[in-house]
Amino acid sequence: MAMVSAMGVQAQIVLPDHDQPTVHSDMSADHEDSDTSARDTIALVADSLALDSLLPDDSLSASSPWPQNLCRRLDALVDHSMFETSQLGLMVYDLTADSALYTRGHRQLLRPASTMKLVTAIAAIDRLGGSYQFRTSLYYTGRVDSGTLTGDIYCVGGFDPLFNSDDMKAFVDRIKSMGVDTIRGRILADRTMKSADLLGEGWCWDDDNPVLSPLLVSRHDDFLSRFEQELSEVGIVLDVTTGESSVPNGAYIVCSRFHTIDQVLMRMMKDSDNLYAESLFYQLAASGGNRPAEARHARQAISRLIRKVGLDPTRYKIADGSGLSLYNYLTAELEVALLRYAYRNADIYIHLYPSLPIAGVDGTLKRRMRGGFASGNVHAKTGTLTCITSLAGYCTAANGHVLAFSIINQGVIHDSNGRSFQNRVCEAMCRP
Repeated sequence: MAMVSAMGVQAQIVLPDHDQPTVHSDMSADHEDSDTSARDTIALVADSLALDSLLPDDSLSASSPWPQNLCRRLDALVDHSMFETSQLGLMVYDLTADSALYTRGHRQLLRPASTMKLVTAIAAIDRLGGSYQFRTSLYYTGRVDSGTLTGDIYCVGGFDPLFNSDDMKAFVDRIKSMGVDTIRGRILADRTMKSADLLGEGWCWDDDNPVLSPLLVSRHDDFLSRFEQELSEVGIVLDVTTGESSVPNGAYIVCSRFHTIDQVLMRMMKDSDNLYAESLFYQLAASGGNRPAEARHARQAISRLIRKVGLDPTRYKIADGSGLSLYNYLTAELEVALLRYAYRNADIYIHLYPSLPIAGVDGTLKRRMRGGFASGNVHAKTGTLTCITSLAGYCTAANGHVLAFSIINQGVIHDSNGRSFQNRVCEAMCRP
C-alpha cells in the first residue's frame, strides 16, 4: 500500500501484485512511424494472443458463484428497451484474476467523450514519467545598466494551464529584484512550443472550447498585456513594443515557473477540465522533440501505446486529448486494455488512481452512486457529449478482486438514462 499526495489530497492506493510480470515504459520509440514493421507484426500477434484473456473465462465462472451472479445481473440490465435505439460498449475485467468477466459490444467503435482523458493520461504518464513538470520561462537579451534594461524580454510558453496571477507576479518581482526600473526594447511572446491551431480537430464551433495557446495566464490568451500591466503597476517604466519571436541562443534566463503532472492530472480528471487535457496532449506531442508540436505527434505516441498493449491502432480514430472532438472513435475493449496496462505498471497507477473521481465523494462523481455498494468504491472517469455518456475506471468487488471496466452509451437522447444505467452496472459489480 502506498500513500500519494497531490494538490493537498491524500489517497491510499493498493498497488497491484508485482510478483506478476510488470510492463515497463518504453522510451526508445521516439521516431517510430505509424506503420508496423515485420518484427512488430510478430510481436503484435503474440500480444494479441495474450489478449484472448479479455474474453469471458468459463472456467473462472464455474469455480465461483460471484462471477455467475454478476453476469446474470448485467444480462438483466442490458436487456432493456433503451438498447433498441442506442449503442452500448461494455467490458468488465477482473484484474486480480487477469481475466474478463463480461463483454457486450466491447469492440464497437463509439465516441468516448471525456473518457478519452484516460487514454491521454495513461499515454502521457507512460511517456513523460510521474516527475514531469510544465514550465513557463522568462528570458532577456541586451544589458542592464543604471536600472535600465536595454534589449528584449522573451515570455516562453510551455502550455502550462496552471500558470496564474501568482506566477506572473513572480516574473515581475524577479525583474524588479534585478534593479530594473526601465525597460527599453521589445516584449516578445515565444509560442513555438506548439502549432498555431487554437482549436482541436472535430470541435463544435458553438461549444465552450478552451483556447489552445501555449502561453496562457489564468486560462486566458492575454499574456503580454497582463505582463505589461503588472510591470507598470510596480513602477517599471516601459518604452517597448510587443510581438512574437522565438528566444535566441545566448539569452539570459530570468525566471521559470513549474507545475507538476500530478497537479494537472487532479484538475483534468476530477473536474474533467478540457484545457488541462489538451495541455497534457501537447506535452505528449512535444516529448519526441517536435517543434512546433502538433496533434498528429500526440496521436503517434498514443498509437505506439495501443500497439504495446496488443491492439491495432489503425482500428481507432484519435483526434484530440480531451474527448471534445466528434471524430474520436474508440472501444470499451481498448479503454479496459489501457486501464489494465496502467494497473500492472505501478509508475503509472500511482499517479493515475488518485486523480480519478470517486463515486459519491468528489469530482464529477460526487453526486452519483451515493449510499450503495459503489459509493466510495468506484474510481472512474466520466464522459458526456450530446447523446453520449461514458464511464471507465476501477472498483473492488465483494470478493476483494480489483476490476477494470468501461461503459460507453451512444445514441442516448437523455443523458440521465445513460448515467442511471452506468450507476446500476457499478452497483452490480460492487455488491455481494
